Amino acid sequence: MSHSYSSNRIHVIFSTKERHKNISDEQQPTLWAYMAGIARNQGFEAMIIGGVKDHVHALLLLPPSLPLSKAIQFLKGSSSKWLNETGAAGNKFSWQEGYGAFSVNASQTAGVVRYIENQKAHHANKSFEDEFMEFLTKYGVAYDPSYVLG
Repeated sequence: MSHSYSSNRIHVIFSTKERHKNISDEQQPTLWAYMAGIARNQGFEAMIIGGVKDHVHALLLLPPSLPLSKAIQFLKGSSSKWLNETGAAGNKFSWQEGYGAFSVNASQTAGVVRYIENQKAHHANKSFEDEFMEFLTKYGVAYDPSYVLG
């Protein structure tokens, strides 16, 4: 084959440090747009970004040349710097150290987009902790419950 083809869709989930609820409802659309801009500037696509006060969901489309960990580093590092410079999320803002990343088949994309769009309604009756543990179980990720949410 003379060309390389890939479809690297990844549903990424990460939380604010200690799951502090410091991303206000008013700030969220601006932050999600800013993070999408980070992705564009770094050569990958954020198909959708959304979330609630204490965590973010993003559906990323990564080129084969960009490791997932580097894409996450770009998103978290640049957005926390921006939030701290603007004071938009209070005093010293930071994201948690880790993240969850789950591969998405092209046929599942629309469902994942809807899921991310409906985060506010979804979290009216489900905690981040419960949601994240469900993702780990659904995708068959081995974990130690006493350490996973740190």
